[in-house]
Amino acid sequence: MALTQAELDAFTGTENIYQHSFGKINYTDGVKYLATEGQAFWLIDAIASHQTRQLLSQQDLQEFQLWQLTVSEDKSAVLTCQSDSDIEPVVRQEIPYTDFPLNSTKLYLVDKVLMLPSEY
Repeated sequence: MALTQAELDAFTGTENIYQHSFGKINYTDGVKYLATEGQAFWLIDAIASHQTRQLLSQQDLQEFQLWQLTVSEDKSAVLTCQSDSDIEPVVRQEIPYTDFPLNSTKLYLVDKVLMLPSEY
């Protein structure tokens, strides 16, 4: 059974907070479900790897980051980070291939906790 957006939207809170192995961020039950069912732990790794001094030196990205993964028909993807949906992305990572099951997904990083928008 493939991961669906409806399954992700059902997460409206979290009972657990998981620490990422890089130690830079934590994540919720919903993100763990997305990573497990969507075989996308690499997505958490990618977001954690961008938590650098350079990125975090931008005041508006210290408390809130909007991450978006957009998958093309050719199965390439783009991962972006911005401080708000109407602001130009400060991170843009090209991903040559992914088998991520959704066309796109959004994640929020709030005070170093990665969560689904429905968990915010």
